[in-house]
Amino acid sequence: MANIHQTAIIEDGAELADDVVIGPYCHVGGKVRLGAGVELKSHVVVAGRTHVGSGSVIYPFASIGHRPQDLKYAGEDTLLDIGSNNQIREHVTMNPGTAHGGGVTKIGNNCLFMASTHVGHDCQVGDFVIMANNSVLAGHVEVEDHVILGGTSAVKQWVRLGAHSIIGGLAGVEFDVIPFGSVIGDRARLHGLNLIGLKRRNFSREEIHALRGAYKAVFTSDEGTLRERASKAREAFAGFASVETMTRFITDRENRRFCVPRVGEEA
Repeated sequence: MANIHQTAIIEDGAELADDVVIGPYCHVGGKVRLGAGVELKSHVVVAGRTHVGSGSVIYPFASIGHRPQDLKYAGEDTLLDIGSNNQIREHVTMNPGTAHGGGVTKIGNNCLFMASTHVGHDCQVGDFVIMANNSVLAGHVEVEDHVILGGTSAVKQWVRLGAHSIIGGLAGVEFDVIPFGSVIGDRARLHGLNLIGLKRRNFSREEIHALRGAYKAVFTSDEGTLRERASKAREAFAGFASVETMTRFITDRENRRFCVPRVGEEA
């Protein structure tokens, strides 16, 4: 049976799995859905139309699902959809979507949101993402799988963070970050590949070697446009999935700007 502390407030209409654990002084709104094994430690507020997947744990003073921080929001019935097995630590804030942004903020599975992180309205966050303390996502940001954001980093509206990329602490990210990329700086610049992450996730030496070659072909040449160089690199390193992922990220959408390295910096 659900274990609900006597001081918790559960509004009528809330849907709770049989084995949820809700600690002291939590407040769960009437449109909230909590999946199997979800635990709210204490002093957690879950509001709005918010779904929390199985096995997720939310720590004290997190504010989940309250009104988006967008003056255009007019009370639409939008959604915050949080996946399974996420760790949401103290003072984290997550907002639902807005009507003009698609209506859904979506969080994947197996993510860690450290203390005081923020996920803005209409963000799309993948699986196995780590946001270190005080890192923040503005509205409409796309974060692909296995991304790591360093402490106190900030990502501007509409930016994309490619899979397996890493954002350095204190970085301000204004433009898209390629998959497997590493960015640093108060106005973030590309600083090579996330080689440590690639090795930790058991990418082969051949795959890493091909990815480094493609990176150099794209970012250290001045022949043609970035998109043209990415297309050529994809052809030159055909058969390597990581190269395909990185180059497609550059070429598949038009009118995007990317974090790029300083002249002379390589992978």
